[in-house]
Amino acid sequence: MGFGDYRLDGFWDEMFEGPGQPRPSTKALFEVLDGLPPDEIGARQLAAERALLHLGITFNVYGDQRGAEKIFPFDILPRIIEEEEWVRVEAGLKQRLQALNIFLDDIYHEKKILRDKIIPREVIEKSVGYTPACENIRPPIGVWCHISGTDLVRDGEGRFTVLEDNLRCPSGVSYVLGNRAVMKRTFPRIFEAIEPKPVDDYSSKLLETLQSLAPWSENPRVALLTPGMFNSAYFEHCFLAQQMGIELVTGSDLKVRDGIVYMRTTRGYERIDVLYRRIDDDFLDPQVFRHDSVLGAAGLMDAYRRGKVALANSPGAGVADDKVVYAYVPKMIKYYLGEDAILPNVETWVGHEPKDLEYMLANLERLVIKTAEGSGGYGVLIGPHADKATLETWRERVKAKPSGYIAQTTLSLSRSPVLIDGQWEGRHIDLRPFALFGKSIYILPGGLTRVALRKGSLVVNSSQGGGSKDTWVVPALKKSMSQSMTGGGMSMTMTSK
Repeated sequence: MGFGDYRLDGFWDEMFEGPGQPRPSTKALFEVLDGLPPDEIGARQLAAERALLHLGITFNVYGDQRGAEKIFPFDILPRIIEEEEWVRVEAGLKQRLQALNIFLDDIYHEKKILRDKIIPREVIEKSVGYTPACENIRPPIGVWCHISGTDLVRDGEGRFTVLEDNLRCPSGVSYVLGNRAVMKRTFPRIFEAIEPKPVDDYSSKLLETLQSLAPWSENPRVALLTPGMFNSAYFEHCFLAQQMGIELVTGSDLKVRDGIVYMRTTRGYERIDVLYRRIDDDFLDPQVFRHDSVLGAAGLMDAYRRGKVALANSPGAGVADDKVVYAYVPKMIKYYLGEDAILPNVETWVGHEPKDLEYMLANLERLVIKTAEGSGGYGVLIGPHADKATLETWRERVKAKPSGYIAQTTLSLSRSPVLIDGQWEGRHIDLRPFALFGKSIYILPGGLTRVALRKGSLVVNSSQGGGSKDTWVVPALKKSMSQSMTGGGMSMTMTSK
């Protein structure tokens, strides 16, 4: 199955730098795939989907009456990023997380950034992620954002740009690990030849990070707190607990006594030192947050405040996910670190600023409008794709509550070839690298490449028809390569720089 009919359509393409011209980093992969018989790629795609089914890599769609559990769509062609470029991405992510962590500690204590008017006070106080119950709390080892997933996109010139931050309960890393396992089976020889950076040690590094949050114990007991089987990411909760060898618990399994958190086991109640919580702040503790919550445990926040248990991520970290706060992250980096941002933000206008609001309302049809607290691709208006009635509805919403909205320039998101009905077609993609922040910051090489499978769509979320690809961070390769097809795989020789 060749790429002869593949169209770039003017977009920056992950695989090709021109019609029929693969990028140096993708040349080896291109030559292998371009030489396969027409039915071979389809057969391998089918084999990959069966392997994912066998692994049970699924997600739940809220409100789907036909059956909530679905297999996460997967595309067989990996997305390749050169190691040299990844070094810059990694440095930019570490810089951003360092600044965000200082910011979180600051706004719950001294509030210097508010006093110095780098960020307007009302932006923080009106944020749904801001948690007054976390005032003056000192999280273990001084870290608030232990697990994060920062969404990146390439613009029309191929530059990585930060689209948003995810510091509450970021999901998707199980698909990264599952996709890699499937790709090793599907293209074993090209995988061995190209040698992308490994991702298999993520679970052990996650456990190491979580254990580092309980310096009071020589052998910290860690558990993963899940809201239960109806949560959209329940597969991931089970998968990560199993991979780390820790207990998967629900709120009903927990009891807090004298400021110490215990979990129910077959041997009775045993102490927990660290909870990797996959439920939102509102449901953590009915004594502090929602009184009707049965997903957390009464007294959990008291134990956390007294330093008897570590919670990852720390309650209150969600304020950094706020899309209005996002607009100020480059200023945070300059304020706290004295550095310019390595990875830029998408150009953003905030509704509470009069000049920005005027621009937003005058250019609604050209912009992407987002609600401050939206997630999962919901609460978004893509102006160029909206009809007049929709635009007017959103115009009135923004006018009614300007501070609840931001606007961003409509990016010409990069595309990648995707197998659609037996043909290669370009689809828009983004990237969610995952970071662990304990005694140091670890960035998982590559991350989750999400694909907008619907033609022309910019929405990559799984709940709205998106899929995923494996992401390979690879050494730069010379253009010379020899290959021969043997049996069900391929053998080749390549020369690295």
